[in-house]
Amino acid sequence: MLRHLADFVGDSKKILDAWDAYSDEHTGLDGWPYDDHAYGLRKSQRDADTAAAFETVRTGARHLLATAETQLAHLPAHAVRSHWGWQLGVLRDALDRLDALHDEWAQTRDGLPAAARPGTPAFDDALAEHHAECWSYLDTWATHGSVVRDINSAARQASAPSVPSPTVTAVPASGRAKPGRR
Repeated sequence: MLRHLADFVGDSKKILDAWDAYSDEHTGLDGWPYDDHAYGLRKSQRDADTAAAFETVRTGARHLLATAETQLAHLPAHAVRSHWGWQLGVLRDALDRLDALHDEWAQTRDGLPAAARPGTPAFDDALAEHHAECWSYLDTWATHGSVVRDINSAARQASAPSVPSPTVTAVPASGRAKPGRR
């Protein structure tokens, strides 16, 4: 799960960087897009790509958070960063909201007319709206998700047996007499 989280954080950074480049190129100095429709479509693509990247994390996200919280509670004080607890809380709140939005999407999807399938405007517009509502919470996971890996690394370092530093000790003299002539 940590690898999936790392992949999501990396993928979402690439998605956001591509979006920022697009936005910079397709807006005026006042921040308004040159073409509202094209801009909106590209923003919807950003939202959908970020949601798709998170799917590999979604199923284990609660387990990741619970593990990180347990690890954090057992870390020695000197190994803890003051913002880690706050970041875990932000991730939990974002995941709660994503779960609620997922449930709302399931109800919306089930309430669509039978003819509304992927590729139809009714379905695609509802899905785009769902992705737009999720995006800021997904961005929260992209921004703060690495704290789970940071805590795991600190926990692994804290539990690793420390290697004693080398010391100089005198070698005890043996009780045997030096061989000599008899």
